[in-house]
Amino acid sequence: MARDFATVFARLAPHMAALDVFLREQVAAFEPEIRTMADYCIDTSGKRIRPALVFLSGWQADGAVLPDLVRVAAVVELVHLATLVHDDIMDEADLRRGRRTASREYGPEAAVLLGDALFSHALHLAAHFPTTAVCRAVADSTRKVCAGEIIQTLRRRTASVTRADYQRVIDLKTAELFRVSCALGSELARLPAGFVKGAASYGRHLGIAYQIYDDLADFFGHERKIGKTLGTDLVSGKLTLPLLTLLERLPETLGAQLLAEIKGEKSPQLPFWLKYMEELDVFGAVVAAIEAELKIGEDALRPWTDLAPTELLLQLGDVLRAQVEGLRRTNPVAG
Repeated sequence: MARDFATVFARLAPHMAALDVFLREQVAAFEPEIRTMADYCIDTSGKRIRPALVFLSGWQADGAVLPDLVRVAAVVELVHLATLVHDDIMDEADLRRGRRTASREYGPEAAVLLGDALFSHALHLAAHFPTTAVCRAVADSTRKVCAGEIIQTLRRRTASVTRADYQRVIDLKTAELFRVSCALGSELARLPAGFVKGAASYGRHLGIAYQIYDDLADFFGHERKIGKTLGTDLVSGKLTLPLLTLLERLPETLGAQLLAEIKGEKSPQLPFWLKYMEELDVFGAVVAAIEAELKIGEDALRPWTDLAPTELLLQLGDVLRAQVEGLRRTNPVAG
């Protein structure tokens, strides 16, 4: 059983090396005045989960690197990087992957346009496939990702967000890129249509689970280990699953106090709420939601255990479980 990304990604070393070369080559496609900015975003320090999904879903054999998969992996990674640039602007975050965000480095006005440039170049690359299906799929997914971010932005500092609203947002803003990564990887590798559908479903539910984990880590993680500013969801008024679960379990008076902080009417008191999260086992409830999503995704792949990509994809679920357990072990508030 794989317990960390390094174990899973060791088999992807040739693929990731090819992706790094390809992405670095793309910097030259940007105008000279912004190449340094593009290069700042196109770094190699991230986990590269979405490209990994492309490569694993279209797995052929150790060392077999398909050029089409490298290109489409670059496309989904560029879309993802663009969303991170925009996320950090809206969250007013200082850190991303252990260093200053593009917004802090270049200012929010330039950073938002840099994100737009990354989106545009991703679609430019997608348009170079001989079939228009890839560009259509990527454009459709990019629109959905942006729609998810817009919906979340419009609902910030409001008390009317439900669990269904939250699920809808993360399905669009995060799970969609996981889904399309698996769909395009398996399709470009010419795997059976049934597997393409199953892999896409797995990617979607893994993406939902991963976003829930990310929202959990915003409260229970360690900034140095996670590599980004923590506590931004409460500060920016985003009702994520940990906060929704806490609200459901708090007495009415305390719930009203928390909502006032989410709406920006009072200063956020993160340490205060972490104590209540511990008392009310918010961590355990959110972990149960992560596990439920992983199971749905894994069930979609069960009919395809005879194909090589299946076992490799399933290992990513084990990796996520290990990350959750890591939060539990290193944070006493997690219980």
